Amino acid sequence: MSDAAQPTAAEVRAAAEAVKTALDRHLAAVERRSGEDDPAVYDAFNQLAAAAEAYDELLYDRYDEVTPFEIPGADDSLPPYTGPDEPNALSVLIRRDYAVAEPQRLMAQARRVEAADDEGAGVEASGTVHGALGLLFGEFEADEIASRHKEFGLEEGDSTLWVTAADEAAEPGEWLEAPFEQADPQRVVCRFDVSAVFDDEFDDGLEDDEDDDEAGVGDVEGLEELEADLDTDLDEDDDRDEDGEPVRPEANR
Repeated sequence: MSDAAQPTAAEVRAAAEAVKTALDRHLAAVERRSGEDDPAVYDAFNQLAAAAEAYDELLYDRYDEVTPFEIPGADDSLPPYTGPDEPNALSVLIRRDYAVAEPQRLMAQARRVEAADDEGAGVEASGTVHGALGLLFGEFEADEIASRHKEFGLEEGDSTLWVTAADEAAEPGEWLEAPFEQADPQRVVCRFDVSAVFDDEFDDGLEDDEDDDEAGVGDVEGLEELEADLDTDLDEDDDRDEDGEPVRPEANR
C-alpha cells in the first residue's frame, strides 16, 4: 500500500477505541443474557468481530503489525440455533460432489448393471456418461457409491451433511418439487463437512513437524561422533590388565 493510501495514526487510534467500546457492549449483553440464544449477545458478538477486524486491518496497513485476535467468520460457524427446543421431526440434508475421473470405467460399470438386468431396460443408457450415472445411482444407494466411488471412476470432492430440526414432520410429497429450498441454517442441529482443504491444513502441520525433524539431524550426527569416541575408548581399554592398569608392551629384544 502506498504512503498516500495508508490510514492515519488517528484512524488507527479510533479503531482501537471502537474495539474497546464493542468489548464493553458485548460484556454488557452477556451479563444481561435472557437465554442461551439471546439475539442481543449474537449482535454484540458480530459488532465486536467487525470492530476487531477493522482495527486489525488498519493496524497492519499503518504499522505492519497484527493482533492476536482470531474471530470466526460466517463461513466458520453457523448462526445461532432458533429451532424448537424439543424437535418432533428432523431432516437430513446431504450434498456430495464428485468428478468423473474415468468415464470409461464409469460406463463399463453401467454396462455390467445392464447385463444383469433380465428385462434389458435402459440398453442404450450405458453409452453416455450421463446415462451411465443415471443407471448407477438408480441401482446403488448413495452411501454405497460413496464408499465405492473409485470403482465407478469417480473422484470425491467436498461433502456436507446437515441435520435440521422441525416442529412437525412434513406431509407426504409436500416438498418434493423443491426439496432444498426450506434448508434453514438457524435450524441446523449439527453439521459435518469433508473437504480437501482440511487435508491441506493437516499436511501443513506435518511439514512443520518434518522441518523440526530435519533441524535435529545435527544431533544425530553428534550422537554418531559420540559413539565413535566410545568405541575408541573401548579399544584403548583393551590394552589394560584385569585391575585396569595399562599393559606395557614388551620391548623388542
